[in-house]
Amino acid sequence: QVQLVESGGGLVQAGGSLRLSCAASGRAFTSYSMGWFRQAPGKEREFVATISWSGGRTYYADSVKGRFIISRDNAKNTLYLQMNSLKPEDTAVYYCAASGLLVPHTDEGKFGSWGQGTQVTVSS
Repeated sequence: QVQLVESGGGLVQAGGSLRLSCAASGRAFTSYSMGWFRQAPGKEREFVATISWSGGRTYYADSVKGRFIISRDNAKNTLYLQMNSLKPEDTAVYYCAASGLLVPHTDEGKFGSWGQGTQVTVSS
């Protein structure tokens, strides 16, 4: 199993940018496709973005498409989420997750390993 630790969250003004990182350890990082999810207060956790094991394929939620970029550095065992043009509605705890399916997908139930989450707060 892989262990995941997120970092990079914080407070930012609307229109600003943040880059989240997710460091992986344990089983080989390239054995997993990866994803980012988020959970806002009082809401269910939702899909944000996913990337294949090689980084060659990505998929985004409509709400973040064109503003967020998911990427990975397999040599550093690290997943990233570059968040630009942030909006107050992006405020949430962001989680990275690993799936044994090598292709990108949005099925939360098929992500078997999760990080502890990092808080992102966007002020208006």
